[in-house]
Amino acid sequence: MDFNKEFDASGLSCPLPIVKTKKALTDMTSGQVLRVISTDPGSVCDMAAFAEQTGNALLEQATENSKFVFYLKKA
Repeated sequence: MDFNKEFDASGLSCPLPIVKTKKALTDMTSGQVLRVISTDPGSVCDMAAFAEQTGNALLEQATENSKFVFYLKKA
C-alpha cells in the first residue's frame, strides 16, 4: 500500500505507540496515509480504538517479520 509518511514505534510500550502516532499525524494533511510499525502486541487493539475515537481510518493492519504494521488515513 502507498503511504506518505512512516513512523517506527518498534520497542515502545503502551501508550507510547499511540501517543507518537497521534503526534505524527498532526503535520499531515487530510487524506494522507501514515504507516506505523510496532512491536507491542497491545497496539493491535489500541490502534483500532485510536482510529475509531479520532475519526482517522484504519485502512489495513498486518504482521510483517514479527512486527505489527498499520496504515492510517488522516481524517
